Amino acid sequence: MSPTMTGCRPEMAKKINSEQIEQIIKAIIAGKYSWACVLILRFAGYNPIDYIPYRTYIRLLKNNCLGDRPKPKHSEDLEVLERKNSLIKL
Repeated sequence: MSPTMTGCRPEMAKKINSEQIEQIIKAIIAGKYSWACVLILRFAGYNPIDYIPYRTYIRLLKNNCLGDRPKPKHSEDLEVLERKNSLIKL
């Protein structure tokens, strides 16, 4: 008989591939533990904004996405950043 977990729904989570695991490990090695948590949530199919405060999430995106690439990978993240930038310019 195996124990069942009431709060865990494994069918909902996506599998993380080796390239994604590599990104998570690089973040951990670099000491970017919060960013590693964001990556784990994203790659597992969850929305990080449901688990991380908004301001923290935006800061992590700016520090990690915009520094490496000109635009974030996810269009919803880009929309959030554009909204935030337009508010700052006002």
